[in-house]
Amino acid sequence: MISYLPRYIFNFFFLMLVQVLVLNNIQFSGFVNPYLYVLFIITLPFETPGWLLLLLAFASGFSIDVFSNTMGMHASATVFMAFIRPYILRAFAPRDDYQPGTLPTMSFYGTGWFLRYALILVFAHHLVLFYVEVFSVTHFFSTLWRVFASVGFTMILIFISQLFSRGKNRGR
Repeated sequence: MISYLPRYIFNFFFLMLVQVLVLNNIQFSGFVNPYLYVLFIITLPFETPGWLLLLLAFASGFSIDVFSNTMGMHASATVFMAFIRPYILRAFAPRDDYQPGTLPTMSFYGTGWFLRYALILVFAHHLVLFYVEVFSVTHFFSTLWRVFASVGFTMILIFISQLFSRGKNRGR
């Protein structure tokens, strides 16, 4: 985990900057909002302790909240995603468990495994985020449609970013 520390510090700041400066300004009629910053929590090492996972999730969500003026909505959704991450990893664990020194990325566990794993976490994040934002069931179906559309766009961005980083992860 220590050997990955500089990489994750860079990832944290890079993803936060991309989210704040570029992606927060992309909204298709206020309906589709891509949130690539969740990739930071998704790709943390398997060995990350639960307390650190929750702390990093809060830090990343709070960072987006500060720049988006959303009063804790991103922090709560990201902490929820980090909370369920160990359960999702356990559900998708290979028969021989995860190999030491590997990361939950597409280059280590394949496209199918990674997309299922990331899709569940991104869906959970977006579901909490958008329903906390609306805080009402009167617009249940329109909010659910917004969740699906944003999950689709976010997953496309995550897939593209994993394709670009595929060759770099294999060597470590």
